[in-house]
Amino acid sequence: MPNVGPLEIAVVLIIVLIIFGPKRLPELGQSMGRGIREFKASISGDKQESPEEKVHELEASQTKQPAPPPASDEASKPAEPVEGEVVTENKA
Repeated sequence: MPNVGPLEIAVVLIIVLIIFGPKRLPELGQSMGRGIREFKASISGDKQESPEEKVHELEASQTKQPAPPPASDEASKPAEPVEGEVVTENKA
């Protein structure tokens, strides 16, 4: 089995830095950590959600909430009827 010393590790890290750049390294590390955690959870059978997944679900639920109606004079006007076809099924 080949020995991997500090010089080889430094060379690999420099190559990764050149390829991905300093701005993408934190994002790359986070995605690798998430992948390793998901892999460990799938191997051990844990069904616990990580704090990051909870944050993503919270953000998603907040974006799905409807926006409050505007507080201008337009809110007091009756809505105008819109002509068109009613779609009852999603074609996506």
